[in-house]
Amino acid sequence: MKLIVAYIQPYKLNDVKEALVNEGVAKMSVTNSLGCGAQQGYHESYRGVKFDVNLLKKIRIEVAVSEPFVEKTIDAIVNSARTGNIGDGKIFVTDLIDCIRIRTGERGNNAIG
Repeated sequence: MKLIVAYIQPYKLNDVKEALVNEGVAKMSVTNSLGCGAQQGYHESYRGVKFDVNLLKKIRIEVAVSEPFVEKTIDAIVNSARTGNIGDGKIFVTDLIDCIRIRTGERGNNAIG
């Protein structure tokens, strides 16, 4: 089992969700986040005062998958979120030691579904 965490551009969320569903991955958590990376933000001026905006809006997607779905999930995210521009995002893949479904007490791959 793996936990896949992806940071993507907000306007790509629907494309990524659709790509994941097409690969049979429909369960995910989505949160708004702020971050900076290679984009390094931008400069803005408000009422004559200049300031840096270096925390940009991103979407964080978390998906727990069993081994047969790991590469499908990664490929779906990459192919649907990629624009070729700086700021497309990152994907992190970590081992998932256990998963427990609270309602039934199921563990492991059975809990992921």
